[in-house]
Amino acid sequence: MNFVFCLYVYFPFGGLQRDFLKIASIAMERGHTVRVLTMDWQGDKPAGLDVQLLPHSAISNHRLCQKFTRTVTALLSDISCDAVVGFNKMPGLDLYYAADSCYQSRMRETRSAAYRLMGRCRTYAGFEKAVFSPESKAEILLLSPQEKQKFIDCYGTPEERFHLLPPGISKDRFRSTNASSIREELRVELGLSEDHIMLLMVGSAFQTKGVDRAIKAVASLPETLRKRVRMFILGRSKIDAFLSLAKKVNLADQVNFLGGRDDVPRFLLAADLLLHPARTENTGTALIEAMAAGLPVVVTENCGYAFHVREAGAGKVVPMPFHQEALDKTLEEVLSGSELRLLGENGVQYAERIDMTGLHDKAVDIIEAVAGRRKQR
Repeated sequence: MNFVFCLYVYFPFGGLQRDFLKIASIAMERGHTVRVLTMDWQGDKPAGLDVQLLPHSAISNHRLCQKFTRTVTALLSDISCDAVVGFNKMPGLDLYYAADSCYQSRMRETRSAAYRLMGRCRTYAGFEKAVFSPESKAEILLLSPQEKQKFIDCYGTPEERFHLLPPGISKDRFRSTNASSIREELRVELGLSEDHIMLLMVGSAFQTKGVDRAIKAVASLPETLRKRVRMFILGRSKIDAFLSLAKKVNLADQVNFLGGRDDVPRFLLAADLLLHPARTENTGTALIEAMAAGLPVVVTENCGYAFHVREAGAGKVVPMPFHQEALDKTLEEVLSGSELRLLGENGVQYAERIDMTGLHDKAVDIIEAVAGRRKQR
């Protein structure tokens, strides 16, 4: 079969982008052809993947996305394919990979009626409606069960169009038999002793992931505990504001931004706790990866995969609505207590009981089924 995959931008260290590439790779392994329409591609292009760059420029992101979707819509009318798969919301899709939370619901909760009338909001809400309205034909590859009801409430999307996917972490994220030696080796590289407390954050878009919240929580710790902490943030984002905040709260020497990394599994084994106080998070693959590696987690309740942390007893879930004081207290309790090892073991055992790796294969199964039905029409 011939598939067209659409996404705004590809870069190697985004969670959505990694999922896109894995799904595309599995589709090609099964003998399908995959053509990619995107505005920008950063990093290597896998052999056999047909990447068509459609560069655009505009004075704002939403206008940029408008231009791209118009170009894609025009191209699709001339492309013969069995299914169009979108990894961002846009018109004309047969399937949408729902890596983002419900935009309309989030705007209703956080923005005024006047703001929702602005061009940016109307554009993104319009793209979302094109996917989720009852009139749309798009099937939804759903990652977060908690988002499903939000889409239904906002758009009246028929339930049968949702297909819930399991988590999809790589097998190298599971704790290995030589985990102790990997932990010791990396901590030596990072200049850490066993007395140091290594806090880890993983993911791009640092404001969304709550890096500022995490820095403030560390700053609030009692002095004897705070001195032992070293924070390491992996991912791609602007860092100036966070460096300024770390300096302001006297943590400049304890907060480290390492950029995007290819050796995340080593950090999962070396760290003592994963912090993920995100402002919004459809899923949070890093949470599942941490659990599989035996790394305890502190996460905000609004993250889609936070329920796995709670069910596994693999960490602490900070309730919503968010209050900085609640995160501060939770972090101090976890680091001061004696539960870290137990929380980590709970995560490992949970990861052995449920499907943690099937997302990408299941997604291709559904794409194939939808494409097959289209061919029969």
